[in-house]
This record gives sequence, C-alpha cells and structure tokens, in this order.
Amino acid sequence: MKILIVEDERHIADGLKFNLEAEGFDVTVAETGEDGLAAVEGHAAVVLDVMLPGMSGFDVARTLREAENFTPILMLTALGQAEDVIQGFEAGADDYLPKPFQLDVFLARLKALLRRSKWQKRDAPSEDSIVVNGRTVDLTNLELRTPTGTIHLTLMESNLLKYLIDNEGRAVSRKEILEKVWELQEDTDTRAIDNFIVRLRRHLEDEPNNPQILRTVRGVGYRFVRAD
Repeated sequence: MKILIVEDERHIADGLKFNLEAEGFDVTVAETGEDGLAAVEGHAAVVLDVMLPGMSGFDVARTLREAENFTPILMLTALGQAEDVIQGFEAGADDYLPKPFQLDVFLARLKALLRRSKWQKRDAPSEDSIVVNGRTVDLTNLELRTPTGTIHLTLMESNLLKYLIDNEGRAVSRKEILEKVWELQEDTDTRAIDNFIVRLRRHLEDEPNNPQILRTVRGVGYRFVRAD
C-alpha cells in the first residue's frame, strides 16, 4: 500500500518514511504542494503538512477535491486553533493531527483512516441514499446533493453522519463517536467532532444556527432527527 508524504521539514519526512516502511508501506516523499499534487496518483492516502513552501496544504487538499480526487488525507499542522481545523476540513482533509505528535498516535490515526477507506469501498450501507430535509445523502458515493449543488463528503463526515442516522432519535455521546466511529481514545480532543457537526449543519439545515436535524444534547453529544 502506497502512502504519499508531503512535508518540507526533512527530518520529519525521513522519520515518518522510516517508520511507515517498517510497517510495510511503500512511501513517496514530496517537499512542496506542487510536487505532492503531481505524485498523488496511485497512493492509498496522503499525509499532508499545512505550512509548505508555495502552495499550502489547505490549497493542496482543496485542489484535489475540486478535481474530484478523494484520496484520504491526514493533515499535519502546527495550526491547532479551531478556525484552522475547520479550514482544513472545509478544504477536504479527512483527519488532522497537531504538531508535535507521538509516532504511535500518528500510525493509529493513519491506519484507522485506511481502514475506513477500505470499508467505504467494500461495504455499501444498508440505505444507499436517504432524503433529509430535501437533501439527498448518498453514503455510497460520499455525496450530499442539495438544491444548490452537490457537496462531496469526506470519509470522516460520511461515517459520522451514517452513525447518527443509524441511531436516529438517540442521543449519541462524543465518547461514543470517538470510539465507535473513528476508533480513537476518549481522551482525544472532542472539539474536532463539534467542527464536523458545524460543517454538516451548513449543508443539511435551513438555519444552521438553529438546527432541527443535527441537534445538540447538552452535556451529552448529538441526536439526529429526520425532518422529512
């Protein structure tokens, strides 16, 4: 399985390459966003730094998604503020990991991303599509079709939405989402879940600031309520 690392800090790129190859991956390294775009074809996932010379990681992710290339992206970033994370998700990243990070956490997050990608390709959900508030959610093709156009969902967005739909009417905790949907430990920063919900609300709700479909359950998490 081939992994593309787009990272301009050579010591970080070399360390990641060494450890990924020790795990059995075939690794390509690119030092600029432009080189990463040129090399992405044929790779199972992209490990993408944000702060690159020339084209930023945000721009690389956005360019790939606009070209309808949905190779899973794990974004590495020293920019850990909520607005930075949201910008990464909106650009098309599937997951993010703030620098500095522990190697075992990096490997676990990348492997979880690859597992979800395999699952998405192999197992069609029980409902190929579902109509929610006049929008069609296509969980097989990772698309959300709205009256104004089609939104491409990332794997993390799709898996989160599928889990909430499968548990319609029940309050789902952040801890449950982390463990059951993303296979992460409960001590992981849960603000990432809130950021995903904000993005999904923008596309599903008539009034994202007054959500009727992806409802907040205070002190617990979220509940999906079908409007149609």
